[in-house]
Amino acid sequence: MRRRSIADGHLVRVFNDRGACLTGARLNADLRPGVVKLSTGAWWDPDRPGEPDALDRHGNPNVLTRDVGASSLSQGCSAQTCLVQIERFAGVAPPMRAYEPPAFVGGGR
Repeated sequence: MRRRSIADGHLVRVFNDRGACLTGARLNADLRPGVVKLSTGAWWDPDRPGEPDALDRHGNPNVLTRDVGASSLSQGCSAQTCLVQIERFAGVAPPMRAYEPPAFVGGGR
């Protein structure tokens, strides 16, 4: 990660032609060079809700993968892999809102 100026603990942008998300970098010598591992389980937290190219601020890998089932029978995950790029995030980290309740439409609860 030296050639990308990424060190352990840096905030990074992981992206491809499907989307982009922010996550913290944890360097691990057990991973093959050129491999990025992004665990599942993050809540979707777009910086611009409703816009297709919104940056996910919470590290949700679903923004990077195809949304296609394995078959019409199983509808299971078609793959846990995809090609991505990674770069050190420039600028101030945006606030994370994944744990805030959504705004209600129409004023009611």
